[in-house]
Amino acid sequence: MACLQALQSHPRDMSLPRSSMFLLLMLLLSLLSSPALSDTIYQSCETTSNYTTNSTYQSNLSTLLSSLYSNGSVPGFYENTVGSVPDKVYGLVLCRGDQNVTACRSCLDVARQDVIQLCPNNKGANVWYDPCFLRYSNQNFLSSTVNSNPAILVNTQSVAEPDKFNKLVVQLMDMIAQYASYNSSRRLGTGEANFSATNTTIYGLTQCTQDLTGDQCYRCLIDAFNVISSLADKRGLRVLGMRCNFRYDLYPFYEGKSMVLLPSSSSQSNGTNTTTTPTVEEEGNKNNTGIVLGIVIPLVIAFLLICTICICFWRRRRMAKKVPDTSDPEQITSVESILFDLSTLRDATENFSSENKLGQGGFGAVYKGVLYDGRKIAVKRLLTGSGQGFGELKNELVLVAKLQHRNLVRVLGVCLEEQEKMLVYEYVPNRSLDTILFDSIQHEQLDWGRRYKIISGIARGLLYLHEDSQLKIIHRDLKASNILLDEDMNPKISDFGFARLFGGDQTRGTTSRVVGTFGYMAPEYVMRGQYSAKSDIFSFGVLVLEILTGRKNSNFLDTELAEDLLSYAWEHWTQGTITEILDPSLGDQWPRSEALRCIQIGLLCVQEDPASRPSMSMVVLMLNSYSVSLQAPSKPAFCVGLTGGMDSDALQKGYNFSTGEFDQSLAKSIRMTTNEVSISEMEPI
Repeated sequence: MACLQALQSHPRDMSLPRSSMFLLLMLLLSLLSSPALSDTIYQSCETTSNYTTNSTYQSNLSTLLSSLYSNGSVPGFYENTVGSVPDKVYGLVLCRGDQNVTACRSCLDVARQDVIQLCPNNKGANVWYDPCFLRYSNQNFLSSTVNSNPAILVNTQSVAEPDKFNKLVVQLMDMIAQYASYNSSRRLGTGEANFSATNTTIYGLTQCTQDLTGDQCYRCLIDAFNVISSLADKRGLRVLGMRCNFRYDLYPFYEGKSMVLLPSSSSQSNGTNTTTTPTVEEEGNKNNTGIVLGIVIPLVIAFLLICTICICFWRRRRMAKKVPDTSDPEQITSVESILFDLSTLRDATENFSSENKLGQGGFGAVYKGVLYDGRKIAVKRLLTGSGQGFGELKNELVLVAKLQHRNLVRVLGVCLEEQEKMLVYEYVPNRSLDTILFDSIQHEQLDWGRRYKIISGIARGLLYLHEDSQLKIIHRDLKASNILLDEDMNPKISDFGFARLFGGDQTRGTTSRVVGTFGYMAPEYVMRGQYSAKSDIFSFGVLVLEILTGRKNSNFLDTELAEDLLSYAWEHWTQGTITEILDPSLGDQWPRSEALRCIQIGLLCVQEDPASRPSMSMVVLMLNSYSVSLQAPSKPAFCVGLTGGMDSDALQKGYNFSTGEFDQSLAKSIRMTTNEVSISEMEPI
């Protein structure tokens, strides 16, 4: 900039060779287009006090400069303080508002390095570059809005008719200041006016720090303008203040189009007092072409806008029919009210592509999808001829679509087209509980806090099903693979294909078709087909013990290699070594009293006598209140040698793992899955 001012301060020598003139012109253009960031235009150091090398102040200053650089480029303005008195340091950076983020960031990077070298060991300094400004001090200058001791830089080249020039400059800068103060969120204004006396254009820029109000910014700039009258014969002026700054000159020194335009100043040159009116853009000649365009263009835009609105409205109505609204459970009266179009689900899942496949259950695959409105879904596509028929599908829909609870997976709808049977769920981003809990590596994600939250969430979900919802529902297939985890590891109970609805005062039911998963089913359900809320509570107890121990209840899979979980827990309970069953991955990071309480609750839930098991409301109360005393549990069901019950060997001998049925002599066509295969299972990622 110093070179540029030097060039402008001398009249051009027309006798110079053309080659020299060309080189001079190229140098001038290069200076205008890409100024060197490391060339300061003004700097000052506060020499009244210094800091010592490796002192606390130097460390605070280094931290401050780094933060000013990191945080100042995006908004273009940032102020911060680091440390405490007497080593507290205050700082501020401001980028010229017309600069892009890259230019601002580059300038601040240079400034934070240069200022240390320009003012070594000074406790205060400020440095100006063309694109940015940086200041720091051990004095709190941030609390003041005063533009104290601004720097004044002058383009020393004179201008013809200084009085008229000065009058136009004052008018232009005042209008730019108003624009920056009241029309720009960045407190920036640029503008231009034609000085007809010399047929030149005056360019101006004003800027304040963004923390000033509009009135504070305007007052700051008006005070700074006082210097203009004393330098009326100079063609360019720049005032650099900490809170506001301005500049004007006879060439465009800022980026982008001018924000304020003043009309020709011919009236001033003629000596009249006609007032000029500023505009935000040039007014074109109002010829016939302009008039025609002024009429046609708005009509065309209006026509296109109306067409766009109509198309969007038509598309919304069309898509609304394809995507049912399940936000209001009262509006769900039948399967038809929550039907999805097959085309909608094909579009959402990219025609059920393998890349969107989340997993494979016993009766079909599950796919991730995205609806037109951005909602993520999981689509369970049942296999043709699968064991889950339309009746079970309808049962799951009618039940779950009416349920609204944070610990239940929401069913959004169903698709029944072209021999397809599909369920549409809300998308749950984490995998099911069993894929994490029983994985040798991933189970370490489940610290004590998360496991306790999962247990409590499942309990609240079951309490809602059993007692708090309008419908009393027995799940009948509660297990680890039917517990899905959201992004915050909150549990959501899923898969209601086997759920049963109780009406009125009904408390239990009986079926000859027992369905479920080995290891989770209550003994009265397995042997006599009796199901109730207490059979779900038995499954919950098994699940609690699995979560605490990290072990599957695997007695029914291979009794020669693994002891069933209930016998394992009961043995340690009776021996007084119950804490030894906790998952070793928990280490020592678990509260003893809370862990013992959870184990005891799990054992209470798996007692053989259904009447002895607590209700879900009592379970939730026991989990959340230590003032409730817990009873001593009795021996769990299915423990080896259990009196009056069917032991594990008898169950395993009577079960056909290939067909999923018991021998007729042991039960009446009892159908169930193994602990590894589940009916109606959804497997998210």
